[in-house]
Amino acid sequence: MVTRRDVGKIGLAAGIAGTAGLAPRAAYAADGAATAVEAAKQFSGQTITIVWEAGLQSLDPLNFSGPKWKELTGIDVKVVEVPVAEMFTKIMQDFKSGAGAYDALNVIPSWMPDLANAGALEDLDPYVDKFGYREELMKIASTYRDNQMKVNGKIYGLPDDGDVFVMYYRTDVLNDPAIQKAYKDKYGADMPVPPTNWKDFDQVGQVITEAGGGKLYGAAFFREPGYGNFMFQERFRNEGGKFFDADTMKATINSDAGVKVFTDWVAENKWAPAGVEQWGFVENLAAFLQGQTAMTISWPPYGRWAASYGTDQEVMSWVPKSTIAGKVGYAMTPGGHPELAAGFCLSVSSASKNKEAAYLFIQWLNSEATSLERVKLPYALRDPFRDSHFTDPGYAALWPEAKDYLKALQDGANNGLLDLSLLQTDKYEEVLRQSVSKLWAGDDPKAILDAAAAEWDAITEKIGVDKQKAVYADWASKSGAYPKM
Repeated sequence: MVTRRDVGKIGLAAGIAGTAGLAPRAAYAADGAATAVEAAKQFSGQTITIVWEAGLQSLDPLNFSGPKWKELTGIDVKVVEVPVAEMFTKIMQDFKSGAGAYDALNVIPSWMPDLANAGALEDLDPYVDKFGYREELMKIASTYRDNQMKVNGKIYGLPDDGDVFVMYYRTDVLNDPAIQKAYKDKYGADMPVPPTNWKDFDQVGQVITEAGGGKLYGAAFFREPGYGNFMFQERFRNEGGKFFDADTMKATINSDAGVKVFTDWVAENKWAPAGVEQWGFVENLAAFLQGQTAMTISWPPYGRWAASYGTDQEVMSWVPKSTIAGKVGYAMTPGGHPELAAGFCLSVSSASKNKEAAYLFIQWLNSEATSLERVKLPYALRDPFRDSHFTDPGYAALWPEAKDYLKALQDGANNGLLDLSLLQTDKYEEVLRQSVSKLWAGDDPKAILDAAAAEWDAITEKIGVDKQKAVYADWASKSGAYPKM
């Protein structure tokens, strides 16, 4: 178990300037954590609420950051746990009702245009300038900072979670001379370790399955439709696909690239474990940690748990015991542009009655000093998102391969793809989820995607083509929207 530095020992700068007003000015010269603590002491005795994803994610504010904030500032933090599928709706309902039940928020970046344009999120620029935080924000990895922080040029969220898909592979299996010989005999070339494109990935996977005798499979994935949405968005763009015709806003997910993705998925399932099309996060995790699959793709926690980091804690008892520690390599997903799937930003509700106190809490959470502690919590699922996280010697020493793991996360961040972000994004995503369900039911890939494109067009028409076109153009102009092919 890792001994954590006491965040209470973060040095507090003396002589902090007053807090009246929100005129843009660099009033504070201290680091972001110390500044937030000192400024927040004026609110001692108050309570702020923050919406957090229910489950492991919420153990961060419940067990670590919330109690520490109370210790440092005297402010109580009430954590409102909400399943991620309900978070957007509850945030919007609170705003529309004017109840102000929530002060600080966790917001998935793809929701931000909807929430900001509705007026549900507070513009954070005045607070960032008042408390001198802009320079420290610039130290967030550029993919997250440049793509997940602003709507229409204004800051509405502090990027706070480096969610990115990573390819995990068994180094002992892929470097097995017998496997490599079988590959060369079949394909007439040396086996790529690790594979960097989907053609090679599928060939390597099939050879391993053929050699595994029903005990070891080349790869598996979470194929359940909720996850399939993210997997499709990533692979479709790596195959050269574009979601819309930028001029007409007609959906183009039924292009050759989209059909190829669905067709390849069906082919892959034939050499993957039986029933993989129904697998979710836990089923896929269990198969990999128990040594049944040689490759997979998932979020960063898989890498930590495969190394057995933190899984000895009681709250992690549900994670299968790893049989592959020390035998896992990390790489970017095939195609070289992994999905920045979901993730979270920290925001302030425009309906909050405690806006400044809420902002200071999220600045402290997001700061370089505090966030480094948080991304190393073995149970809380926040992943590295700052440049300093990827190079931290303490993190790199947590297990023997942690340095390589951090390098893979940094490479993924530098080359990652944003989730599609539009007005009413979830309606478009729901069509994709239903399309994945139809694929596993045996429907024709082209027919599925033709129908999906028609549904997307209907959604766009209902929202307003010109209105959605402007939002899409803003999203597509970001560096992480499409690969630089």
